[in-house]
Amino acid sequence: MRIAIVYSSAKSGAWRDALAAELPDAQVDIWQPGYTHAVDFAVGWAPPPQFFAEQPRLRAFLSVGAGVENILSNPKLPAELPIVRVEDAGMGEQMADYCRYEVLRWMQRRDEYAAQQAAALWRPLPAAWRAEWPVGIFGLGVLGRKVATAFASDGFPVNAFSRSNSVGEPNVRLFSEARGVDQFEAFMRATRVLMIFAPLTPETRNKFDRKALQMLPRGAYVINVARGALIVDEALLELLDSGHLHGAALDVFHEEPLPRQHRYWTHPKVSVTPHIAAVTPIVPAARQMAAKIQQLVNDQPITGIVERSRGY
Repeated sequence: MRIAIVYSSAKSGAWRDALAAELPDAQVDIWQPGYTHAVDFAVGWAPPPQFFAEQPRLRAFLSVGAGVENILSNPKLPAELPIVRVEDAGMGEQMADYCRYEVLRWMQRRDEYAAQQAAALWRPLPAAWRAEWPVGIFGLGVLGRKVATAFASDGFPVNAFSRSNSVGEPNVRLFSEARGVDQFEAFMRATRVLMIFAPLTPETRNKFDRKALQMLPRGAYVINVARGALIVDEALLELLDSGHLHGAALDVFHEEPLPRQHRYWTHPKVSVTPHIAAVTPIVPAARQMAAKIQQLVNDQPITGIVERSRGY
């Protein structure tokens, strides 16, 4: 069995070594242009069209990231080739911590206290309580579900919006597109901190435009750890400028790296991080992928297969 790592990153060697350790009987190579071997499975992200054109024997492509839009949009992607997502592997816990930090920073007014410290000003501000800070999880997949559970366990009121009538989590109020067109607006109006976890699909692209974001209560906040294109930047900035929204923590953007001239860099209500809310841990993810490859070899069912019609 031959496996190719198709990942234009300095981490490709680490992925090769980790996967080879899990599958010692397999030949694991790093794919580069000019590679002539036929492979059975590939692991990576955003493969070039050339790769698929040269690999007629390929049985499955396993993505090292949760998002797969850069694979599905490949013009040479074979119509019947299974695409398999990594499922959590430690990313959910990272995202929960990322969101916890931002919510607690806002709730405890730490930026205001930092400004008071700079001015040598001793002035206690009104206390905040978790019951007053309902969070809203948009996208109840593996990662969104993990964060919803974490915040519910922390004592926050948790709302979650799902496309389907999925099974809810304990202490999570579920809103579902399947239950009616009014569910999205009800979800937004019940939420003080919107957290975006949905995949990028034709249905979710620009989902959070001015009309949608204005459904949030005045003084609400936005956290986006999914994909930048789910938010209309101009709408978010307009509502931050007007005071309708009090803050945003953004880890993903329409264009990455974020252009130096973009207003997000200097906006006083925006926190920018460079797509680091959840970094795929190589060793546990390689272990998961190796298990799935072995199951596929043995004609056993696996989880994480992308439904192309849905885009995730």
